[in-house]
Amino acid sequence: MSGKTAVVIGATGGIGAAIADALEADDRFDRVIRLSRSTASPVSLDLYSEYSIRDAAAWMKDNKVSPSLVFVATGLLHDGERGPEKSLRQLDSDWLVQNYQINAVGPALVAKHFLPLMDRNDSIRFAALSARVGSISDNRLGGWYGYRASKAALNMMIRNLSIEWSRKNANSIIVALHPGTVDTALSEPFQSNVPDEQLFNSPRAARQLLDVLNGLKPADSGKVFAWDGTEIQP
Repeated sequence: MSGKTAVVIGATGGIGAAIADALEADDRFDRVIRLSRSTASPVSLDLYSEYSIRDAAAWMKDNKVSPSLVFVATGLLHDGERGPEKSLRQLDSDWLVQNYQINAVGPALVAKHFLPLMDRNDSIRFAALSARVGSISDNRLGGWYGYRASKAALNMMIRNLSIEWSRKNANSIIVALHPGTVDTALSEPFQSNVPDEQLFNSPRAARQLLDVLNGLKPADSGKVFAWDGTEIQP
């Protein structure tokens, strides 16, 4: 896989930065492009704006970038005083829409604009961060309406993408990945009941996710996998 390029979207976040760092240390990739809303990004990419995603893809095309790996390392669980809902009475339409935009719509639009840049004769990989709580069959506690539902929507997007893209590239692998609980700003308010051995630092989480991704085959495309390689059922 020498000479190949990886793209990490959300590369200023805890997991995204660690994913990019790990890929840069991987001699299978000659180039890692870190994209985010940050001014440090070579081109701004904002999941709230399809225009921004389209323009970032256009920048890559202009620079003749054809990535073999695109990793969408973004997610929204809380923002300021708003967080996961504990009950029905806490549902808020604006917050629900924001959850869907970042957790499902944004990654799907990244796929819309970035998958066509990828070599259809190559064994490409497209991955997005999901969560075990997006599994409908695994939901026994309820709550967290927006986050659960938007991650479930992401998982369906991934399944749809994998089916369509397999017709264009039989060697494509398009999956969602659950990192476990990682010591980042996203999970910080919810770590109190997590045992130490189940709270991963970002570098370890990145290595685990990339190990899982590297071990997958085209037959695994469209599925959701946890950090330990186990498949998460819908």
